[in-house]
Order: sequence, then structure tokens, then C-alpha cells
Amino acid sequence: GRGRGRGGGFFGASQAQLDNPHGSDLNKYLKPGAPKPEFRKSRAAEPTVEQIQGDTLTSLAKAYWAPGTRQTHQPFSSDVVDQIYNNDIKGSSFSIKRVMMLEFSQYLENFLWPNFTSTTASLSHLMSIVVIVNEKFRERVPAWTAFQLKPEQFTAFFHSALTWAVAEPGEICIGEQTKLVIFLDHCFCSMEVDLVRTQVQRLVSLPMWSCLLDARREAELKAIPKWKKYWKLLQKKDAKETPENLKKLQFERTFLSAMIQKFLTVLYTVQEKECPADIVDFVERFLILIIDLEALLPTRRFFNTVLDDSHLVVKASLAPLAMRPEGRLFSQLLEQVRFYTRFEINDQTGEPLSDKDMMSVHYARMSKLQRAVFVKYPELRSLALATIASIEDRDQLVKHFLSLTRDALYDICEYLHLVPVRNEEEGCKDEYTQQFLAELVISRHEKRDSQLTELNSMPLYPTEEFIWDENLVPGEYYQGENPLALPKLNLQFLTLHDYLLRNFKLFQLESTYEIRQDIEDVVGRLKPWRAEDGSVIFQGWARMAQPLQTFTIVEVAKPNIGEKQPSRVRADVIVHLGGGKDNIRQEWENLRRHDVCFLLTLRPPMAGTDRGFLDIPADEYCQTTGLMYVRGCEVEGMLDENGRVIEEFGSEPKPKFSSGNRTFRVLLDCNQYREDMDMTSQGGEDVYSSFNLILRRKPKENNFKAVLETIRDLMNTQCVVPDWLHDIILGYGDPASAHYTNMPNAIPELNFNDTFLDFGHLRASFPGYEVRVEGEAASLPSGQLLPPFRIGFEDIKARNLKRDQPGDDSAQIPRVLTVELVKVENRGPYPKNVPKKNTVRFTPTQVEAIRSGTNPGLTMVVGPPGTGKTDVAVQIISNLYHNFPEQRTLIVTHSNQALNQLFEKIMALDVDERHLLRLGHGEEALETEKDFSRYGRVNYVLAKRIELLDEVTRLQKSLGVVGDVAYTCETARYFYLYQILSRWEEYSAKLEQDQHKTKDMIADLFPFHVFFANAPSPLFHGSTYDEYYECAQSCWRYIQDVFTQLDEFWAFELLRSGLDRTRYLCVKEAKIIAMTCTHAALKRQELVQLGFKYDNILMEESAQILEIETFIPLLLQNPQDGTNRLKRWIMIGDHHQLPPVVKNMAFEKFSNMEQSLFTRLVRLNVPTIELDAQGRSRPSICSLYNWRYKALGNLPHVLNHTDYQTANAGFSFDYQLINVPDFNGVGESQPSPFFYQNLAEAEYVVAVYMYMRLIGYDASRISILTTYNGQKSLIRDVCNARCANNPLIGLPHKIATVDKYQGQQNDFILLSLVRTYNVGHLRDVRRLVVAMSRSRLGLYVFARVSLFKNCFELQPAFNILMKRPLQLHLCPNEVTPCKRIASVTAPNPVIVYDMPMMSKFVVDFYQNKVKELKVLQARHMVARPGEIKGQETGKGASRHPGEDRDSDDEAEGKNKYEEITNEVDNEEAAEVSGENKAAQALEKVFTQGEEQAEDQDKAQVEDEPQMETEDSSTVPPAS
Repeated sequence: GRGRGRGGGFFGASQAQLDNPHGSDLNKYLKPGAPKPEFRKSRAAEPTVEQIQGDTLTSLAKAYWAPGTRQTHQPFSSDVVDQIYNNDIKGSSFSIKRVMMLEFSQYLENFLWPNFTSTTASLSHLMSIVVIVNEKFRERVPAWTAFQLKPEQFTAFFHSALTWAVAEPGEICIGEQTKLVIFLDHCFCSMEVDLVRTQVQRLVSLPMWSCLLDARREAELKAIPKWKKYWKLLQKKDAKETPENLKKLQFERTFLSAMIQKFLTVLYTVQEKECPADIVDFVERFLILIIDLEALLPTRRFFNTVLDDSHLVVKASLAPLAMRPEGRLFSQLLEQVRFYTRFEINDQTGEPLSDKDMMSVHYARMSKLQRAVFVKYPELRSLALATIASIEDRDQLVKHFLSLTRDALYDICEYLHLVPVRNEEEGCKDEYTQQFLAELVISRHEKRDSQLTELNSMPLYPTEEFIWDENLVPGEYYQGENPLALPKLNLQFLTLHDYLLRNFKLFQLESTYEIRQDIEDVVGRLKPWRAEDGSVIFQGWARMAQPLQTFTIVEVAKPNIGEKQPSRVRADVIVHLGGGKDNIRQEWENLRRHDVCFLLTLRPPMAGTDRGFLDIPADEYCQTTGLMYVRGCEVEGMLDENGRVIEEFGSEPKPKFSSGNRTFRVLLDCNQYREDMDMTSQGGEDVYSSFNLILRRKPKENNFKAVLETIRDLMNTQCVVPDWLHDIILGYGDPASAHYTNMPNAIPELNFNDTFLDFGHLRASFPGYEVRVEGEAASLPSGQLLPPFRIGFEDIKARNLKRDQPGDDSAQIPRVLTVELVKVENRGPYPKNVPKKNTVRFTPTQVEAIRSGTNPGLTMVVGPPGTGKTDVAVQIISNLYHNFPEQRTLIVTHSNQALNQLFEKIMALDVDERHLLRLGHGEEALETEKDFSRYGRVNYVLAKRIELLDEVTRLQKSLGVVGDVAYTCETARYFYLYQILSRWEEYSAKLEQDQHKTKDMIADLFPFHVFFANAPSPLFHGSTYDEYYECAQSCWRYIQDVFTQLDEFWAFELLRSGLDRTRYLCVKEAKIIAMTCTHAALKRQELVQLGFKYDNILMEESAQILEIETFIPLLLQNPQDGTNRLKRWIMIGDHHQLPPVVKNMAFEKFSNMEQSLFTRLVRLNVPTIELDAQGRSRPSICSLYNWRYKALGNLPHVLNHTDYQTANAGFSFDYQLINVPDFNGVGESQPSPFFYQNLAEAEYVVAVYMYMRLIGYDASRISILTTYNGQKSLIRDVCNARCANNPLIGLPHKIATVDKYQGQQNDFILLSLVRTYNVGHLRDVRRLVVAMSRSRLGLYVFARVSLFKNCFELQPAFNILMKRPLQLHLCPNEVTPCKRIASVTAPNPVIVYDMPMMSKFVVDFYQNKVKELKVLQARHMVARPGEIKGQETGKGASRHPGEDRDSDDEAEGKNKYEEITNEVDNEEAAEVSGENKAAQALEKVFTQGEEQAEDQDKAQVEDEPQMETEDSSTVPPAS
């Protein structure tokens, strides 16, 4: 029994001696060698069921507001709000647990907000609302819904929140004010919500300049006349206001300024002695608010001046907190504020400033300072008359200004409008100290490096200080409660530079987090310790790391002109690969060029060897393990024994090595090397002589350096986004400006090719349009009007005219279509010349999406599950290919699997294969014999060339021409010009001379009869002259096509090397190029250097692609004359399904990194086309998720097809929510943190799966999904123990997490929701939508109903699910396929109450089946020897639509279950006949089955919950 190790013996007699709060022994489930679970950590922030039930909050909720309670609620009472606030929110010092429970019970929606009135509401009522809204943001669930339903009180509520935010310290505690600051920050980050925007805009508009110094305001207004005019108007308006109104307005205008003053007061309460945590929290949160205000153009425009005028940055940097260790995060945040206050942008126009512009701003300031000094302070004459370059450094300025007296400094600052005029400030001498004034002048005038220079001198690899800094790279348990010094991705960005920079930083930090995990894993496995003589010994072993033998730097090249760092640093690393296994040595030898490795220096402390390496806090990690240095390097190649780099694709045989040592040549980061050498020259240690370990990473996860280099390159090039996209990407301007109807180059007439199946389809596709048929076809009945159609859009014509000749705006735009028939030209006389056609009958919205995609501009298609997104994408590609043959289209997707689906559909349409190309590594999984990779396409072209030259030979022989004309494309070309074309022209001339138009002449004179002898005869058919003539023309087209292709292939003769040919293919020949977004990011530089060009981009799954990975593909080409030639950008995705995967919670939650560009554009109100008819699920199952979409209906086949009309055999219902109670007192468990499992659900799901297999369902039609990885591995273990080795059952098609299964589907889905204490991440509605929409015919959800039914976000789905019984209803007497109609409920079903009952039922059911089979199979099984194949391993049909071939299972040895061959030994095979052999095998199975049944009875007698016997080839689940 191999099973006992991983999956077996669940509740064996030997209970492990482990203090285990979860009852059962879960150790058996851990993989061998995994760390033992620690239960101390596993239950953070999650109340148990008993706590909840005994809790006062729950009883209050039941009485006053909880949904789903039977009795009517008691009337609102403000005392309840006060009591809850004082005891549970503020009283528990804002404990996350309590607030979570309140928010989850719909306290805000049902109690706080409906009863809020500004006149009577207390502070605790207001604060309760604020805290719950903050909690919603922390949980990332929609926060403003409740307010939008009852908006009238919002203005008053917001105003009183502002009032309390600036209240005096005695009235409100600092903790509460912190919560208000967080709330304000959330408001400023929700500018797309109209309700919120109208409130916050008032705080940051021009009137806020009333708090500037008068002199400063005058100077600023003078510079911008437009604003001066507004300011005067404002003053006139204010004169007419009533006093109380004016007071309110003044409050709003001075609010942020007052907040800054409050911040400074609070900040300076921290002196040398103590440093209260709540004050630090307040100042950090406030800085985050400032950063968010500064990083958005609409809020920054006027606020930046106010912020500058308040000198916040200077005052804060001089505060005592900045010097203290507690102030580390504070200083990092302040650095960010400083960065944004100096950002290179014109606040008024929003234009980015170049280095030159920044320089002139700097010079203007310096000369103003020199004038001030000259006027006010003659002693500093030398400073006033010096050249700017000699005084702009900080050191020079410090020398001049620190020696001045306070009064002199004050005069200079006053002249520069930086401080109030003398006579006004007598009272506040202490505020303007000499130190402060000097710092103010210096920091304002010092020369700063441009942001780009800083970025270019930054190392790309993280080092040890950076990797373990929790403020920048938080650990995995981030819950969203504490602030971090990270950039955020919100709705809008200041400039493209800002956009790229934020994405650069986040991408860098996210990859740093993964690198940290890899290093910690390796160090933990190696278990280093220090021997007596000080040498380091590695006691363990790690697959991904090797101790270094030697490390030598072999080249440090001279710096490039104008740079300080060396232009190249190369080193040799020697490792010993002698002792390990072959496959490990192979992996090391396979390190390719550009792979990134890390060099580590480990010096474990003498004492630190006995401590485990797991769970060391980040700030102590390096000290505890003795990790001194981490440096990245890039592999250039492995050296052979002569010291030469071995070429990767070289033709020479693999070199032989005499020893186990291998040398790798690596490139180091030049910037990092320079920094390290500077440290060494100042007496630091030489890092590069200390390395003793090299670490490699999985190639799939190791592309961070290439992506960072790509982003950095983009920032250094004049990166040009097309004009029509620029503002939309930054989030400004009219969101609809790039819609095709608003584009100046909208196309008024389009040939829709094979989009429409017939004229009726066309008419139905444009509801609301009048359709007119033009030309001769107008007289024909509509049945005779056959596609293709050319459609003219009168409304587009009218709009284009209006743009050119501005006239009467009220003129009605006509909604009229004109239709012309397009004559189809035959391509040749052979059957293979008939083009492939589209067979999909598109719906009107799909046609609108196709029309929009064929037009220039930005097209965004929202495709709910099963609405034919791929069909639309493929039709757009095909239409572009035919309408614009000279344009090239780039296809980008997130996964290889989506690319494969697209390619399989493109091949079914009329697109010539030679124009298709696929870049990247996923093409192996394409379901065709054809290879679309670069080399595959080159081979195709070369093979096709031979084939066409053979045709030319045939043509030559048929005409009796001598000589070797078909030797190359070039000779064929001359043959065409001299021999073929002349004959055709002669023939055409003769036909023209023929006056009588006799059709026989056409056939008689035709010169190529012999060549077309192999075409279907007769070659000429039809009754009229024109039809005969068309036949001749089609033959001529066929011949022309042969020579056109040979012309295209000529280049492949001239280019000899494979590389050149692939490049030519990529840059010139291919018209449709596909790649994944990762490939685009990795290879951008290479593509741009090749001169890659394209006109259109189509992105599939675009809501699953990270913002930056969506942006890079727009810039894979160099601009022509300063403009980007991109004409169309089509994005297809669904933001109601899951976002991109971000591994670290902090980046996902705090930085909003999971927001895709698609989702952001939807939030910005860019027009989208939402597909509205699904063809995947039964209408009943569709109702579980279609509430999330505007209007999602069903396609006709979902109603009419027999699959959808019949019921699911064996089940009463086509979907059911099945309640799973605790088993042995255990619900969910966590063997390790965040690794959630639920044994009852796992066993229940597998039992139902076995039941389905026994009544005849195919394994390939069933997938088992769950919401957690822990549960996935548990179900997999249970399946391996119960089903894998059983020929009657086998494994299901897929066992996967919901997140991994997005984009796939299957007929039947069994879904386990795992959690029993807390809803967890299923609260994200997007995950629910994906989970509910994976099944076509049957969905069975196993969950703890009492938990999920109360969740506000999930209610629409769970309310429908709960209308059906919550116990599983089975009809075991049915078999597949079922006869019962779907709407009929089965009579007297078997009702299953819980998991043990189901298991018992399946065992009995199985044994009955086996007995039936025994009789049947012995009769029918007449197999010849050797024909009995192993059981189906659950791989399913090879072309199943739901198959995910690039799943994450490669590592788990997915389909490697041993085949069950005959158990009769080979020697016997000679004597035993087939029948007897089969009978013996069967007998063996059945006797086991019966023994098992006896064992089962014994087990029940002994009252042992035995789960599995030794031989697991049959099925004995739990009783």
C-alpha cells in the first residue's frame, strides 16, 4: 500500500501525539519531508464558531439588523451604536476581528447608514461608518454601494467627517483621527464615484489658494493669467455670499492647509524621550494621503503650491522622529513626498517636463536667489556674482548659507515669498529657526539629478538590505492594516514616466519577494554551520544551489563616455557537479544565456546552528543565518575545457569534461559593482572575494531582469504612444475619444467578408438601422442575396463630413446602411481552392464588436463566460487580414493555452498559413500537425517552395518548354515573364478581337489545357460566355498565385542561415504574429532592433494581464517620424472574472497591483461592448452568475440542444448547494498557515464523483474545483487513494483551484468551498463568478451554508442556490444518458444527509455494480491476449475543450500513474487463452471486493472508522 504514506490511514489507530486543536491527525497529509504544522500561527484573526455565537455582537446583530433573521428587527437606537462603538470598535482598539464581524453582518448597509442624519448623529455613529468603510477597502469589497442607494445625507456626513478631522486633540483621540485620515485617502482614491468626487473636488480647487502667503499668491497668479481671471471672479462671488455660507466655503478651502498644520503639530510632539505608536501611525498615514494627492493631476494642480508654501517636507525632515529608529518608514514615505513635490511635470497643463525644461526652472530659481542676495545682503557679493554651476551643489550652498544670521536668512526668504512679511511674524520666532531657514533655502535651490539619471544608475538586482526590508517587501501575512512605503496604481498617472516608474518599482519589489522566498528555502535546506577553523560546512543539500569552488573577476571594461560605472564586468564561477544525480547535473549544465543566478555569502554564527531556519522574522534573518551578501548575475554561458564559451545552438557535438568541475562565465551588474568598489575603497570588505554559494531559479519565474530592463529602456527612449491613446492611458480627457465613432479616420465602407451567413443574418445584426440594397441586387428577393456583403455606414459618412465642415450641430445623423454584393472571384479549378468560411451566426452585439474592431481606435469587448470571445477575436483578425492586406496584426494573450485556442480557430478560417507566426515556447501544445513557431514556419516555407517549383516543372512540361526553369524562385520568375505571361496576353488579345463572343472559342484557344488536366472535368462549365470566361480567369489566378508565392519565397533562397530566415519571416512575411505578454516583455529590445512593425494589436484575456505587461506590447516598434503607426487596439476580457495573479498580498492590496489596464479603463468609463448571449451553461446555472452582468441572455442552442433538454442522470437537480456539517467535530483546518483543508468536503466530493462514474459518466466530463490549494492537494490525495488504481473509476479530468481553471469549462463541476469559520477570499465576487460559470450541465457546490448565506456580496447567487434542498438528492436507478426532461424533478429520490452516509451508500452501490459486471463481463469479454489496456487515467478525450495543457502540475508528475496491465505473469501468457485470462483477472478483482466487504463489516463491529485497506485497487470509502 503506497497509499498509506501520503493519502492513506486517515484516522488510523495510532493517533499522533500532537497538540492538535483540529481533532483529526492531519500529519498523514503532509508530503514527506514537509515541515510539521504549527497550530499556534494558523488561527490568526479568525473567531471560532463558539465565540461568534456567544458574542454580544451576534445577538445585537440578530436583534437589530442581521439579514435572514426570522423575527422583525427592533427600531433603531443610537445607544446601540454608542455601545458597540465604545465596547467593540474603539474599546477593542479597533480590533480587526471585531470590525470584520460587524462589516460582515451588514452593520453599515442595514443599520448605520439608513439611520444616519447629520443633525442627530453622534461622533460614535460617524466613526462607526468611517471604520466600516475603511474595513471594506481593506477587504477589497465595494464600499460605496450603501451610500449610492441613499445619497442625500452624504454631503452632510462628509462635512462632519472633515470637521472632526481637524478638531482639537481634547475632543477626539489620535487613533480616531488616524481612521479619518485613512477614510479621506480612500475618498481621494475613489474619484470615479460621482458621489465622492463632487465632495472632494471642493477641497482641492483654485479657491484653496486663499491660504497661501499673499505675496506668493500674487506671484503665482501673475504667471498664469487664466487663473488670475478666475480668482477675481471668485472674489466677486464671495462678496455676494451669506456669512454662514462663506464660513462653510472658507472651511473647505483651508481644510487641507489646516490638516498640514495639525500634522506638523502632532509630529513635533515626538521628542527625544518617548515615541507613542499611535502618533507614528497618524503621521505615516497622513504622508500617504499627501502622496496620493500629489500623484494625481486633478488634486495636485493647486495643492502642490499649497504644500510647497507650508514647507511640510523641510519641517518634517528636521523633526526628531526622522532621526529615530521608529521613524524609518516615516522617512521612506517622506522621501516619496519629496519625490512627487519635485516631479517633472507642469502642474497647470499636465505636460511632462524634459531635462532641458527642468534645467531652465532650476536656473530661474538660482538667478532669483542671486538677485535676492544682491539686494538684501551685500556681504555675499561673491555668491551673487558667481556662475550658477559653481554654486549649485549642496555643499557649496551649505558653505554660504549656514554661516548667515537668522535675520539675514529671513530677509532673503521673505524676498523669495517663502515666509510671511516681517511685521506679521513677531510672535513666531521659534517657528522660523536659523537651521530651518537655511535648510529651506538650500533644499529649494540645490541641483538635483534627473529621475532618469537616478534610475539608470540603479542596480537591477536586489541586494540583501533591500530583500529583507519589510517596509518595501512585506512578508506574506500582510492583512492590509499597516501603511507601507510602496507606490500605488490607481486610476490616473501624472505622465508616462510616472506610469512606467511606478510599475517598474512594483514589478521589482514583487520579484524581490519571490527571490526572498527562494533564498530562504535554499538556506533552510542547506543547513550551513561554522566549523572550528571558521570554514563553512553545508550539512544539507539543495537542488537549486551549489557551493562555489572559486569565483574570479576576469574583466572590468572601461566606462562609456559620460558614465561612471564600468561598461561590462565579467566573472568566472566554478562549481563541482561531480557527486550529484545526473538529472541535477543536467539542469545546471542547461543554464542558458540570460538566465539569472544569485551569488551568496553565508557565514553562519558559531552559536546559530541549532536553530531552525524557518519563520525567522525578516529584520533578524540576515543576522541569524549569517547571510552577508546577495548579488545577482546573468549567465553568459558554460566554458569548455579550453576556456571558450560553449555556443547554445552550435553545430559542434557537446564537449566532454574530464572532471566534475564546471565553469560558468557570468555578467555582473555594473552599477552594483561600482557601488561595492566605492565601499571597498573606503575600507569596507571586498564583497566579490567572499561568495561561497551560487543559487539558480526556475526559468519560468526568472524573467524579472529582462522585464525591468525593458521598462527602463522604454523610459530612456522617446517612447511614443499613439496620440489617440495617450490621454486615455494616463486616465485623462474624454474616455470615449478613442471609440471608432469619434476617430477622424473611421472607415465608412467595410467588406464584412464571411461574417454574415446570409442576408437575414445581416438584417438581424443591425437592429435600429434601415438597410438599403444598392446596385443590381436591389431587385433580387432577399433569399438570393448571398454574402460577402460590402456595407456602407451613412452615419459614419455624415460624422466625417461634419468634422471637415462644421455646420449645424442639430442636423440629424441618418441611421442607414447601404449593402452591396461583392463578387467572389474563384481562385482556381481545384476543390482545394474553395475558401474556408465562418459558420458562427454572430449576435448583434458580437457584430458590433467585430465592426468596432475592424475600425481604427480602441475597442474594448467585455466577454462574460461562454459568450464566444474567441470567435469574435478570430473574425476581427480575419476581416482585418482581408480588408487591409498590407497591415500586420499582433495577437497578445496571457496564457499559451488561450493562444492555442485562437490559433486553432484561425486555421479554420480563410487565412493563408504562410502569414501566421507564433513566437515563444508554447507552440508544442497546439493541437495540429503544423508547427507555427519561427523554425516551423521557415520549414513550411521551404517545403512549400519545393512544392510550388514542382508545379512550375509540371507547367513547363505541359507547354513543352526546354531547360531547367524550376531550379530556383528566380529562374521561375523569368519563366513566368517570358513564357507564361506572353501566352496569356496573346490569348486575351485573341478573345478581344472575337466580335461574336462565342463561348467555344474560350475553351479552344485556352493555352493551359494540359496543365489543368488533373482538375475536375469539364474545366469549362456553365451556359453563358461570361461563365466560361470566369472559368478561364480562375485558372489564370491559380497560376498567378503560384508565382506570387514564389516571389515572396525568393528571399528565403537568398538568406542562408536559419536565424536570418526566421527574422525575415517575423519582420516581413508574416501578417499575423502571436505571442504571450511575457514573451513581449522579454523580447522587446530584440524585436525593436530587428525593425519589427505592426498596425493592429488584439489582446485576449486582457483583464488577466498585469498593467505593465499590457502596456509593453503597444511599444514593440520604433516610432516613424515621431509617431506610432498603431491604428487599432482591441482588448477582449472580463473584469468580472479574476484579476492577474500577484503572489504578495501587500502589493495586491496596498498597491492595487492586481488591477489590470482593462479594469482601469472600465473604471474610467471608456466605452465597452458587452457580449450578451452565452452558449455554455444551462439557463438555470447561468442564473447563478448572470446578475453580475448588464443583460446576459442565452443562445438558442442552450435551450434547444438535447444535452441541455435532458436532466443529469442520477441527480434530482441540475445544480445544488449541499450543506456539509462537521465530521468528527472538525470543519476547516490549517495544517500550515493559509493552507486550508476540509476533510468532510473532500471525502464527500470524491464520493459523489465515484457515484457519477458508477452510473456511467465519463471521467473526462467531470472536473473537481476548490477555492484553496490546500484542499486541492487533499482532494488529490483522497482521489489517489480511492480511485486512481481502480479500473472502473480512474481519476477525474481535472482537480484544480478555481483560479487556475479560469478560461476552461467542463460538463460537470463539483465545487468545494472549504471554509467554515470565515468566508475568506471567496468574498471577491469575481472568484464566485468564475466558480459558478465553469460548468455546462451540472454544478454541485459543497459548503457550510450557514456561513456563506449571510455574506452580502454573495447573496444574489446564494439566494438562488438556497431555493433548492440543501441535502443531496440522488436517483441511483438512472444511468447515462438520461431520458428524463430537465425541468422534471425525479420521483422519490434518495436523500443524503452527510458525508459518512454518502460514503456508505457508494460502497454498497459499488459492490452491487461489481456483482452485475461479474456476470456480464465474464460472458462478453473475449479479448485476444495483450489487448487489455490499462485503465483510463483520467486524461480524458485528447481534444477536450476544457483541457489546460500548461497547468502547474508538471512538477507533480501528473499523468504518471502506473498502467494496470494483466496481472497474469508473462510465462503463463503462452498457455492461457484470452477468455480465461480475462476471467482470472476479473475473479481477482471480485474476490478482493468481497474480502473488502468482510473487512468493512469487521471494521464496523470494532467501531473503528477505518478508511482504507492495503490493496487499493478497489474502492472502500469511509463508512
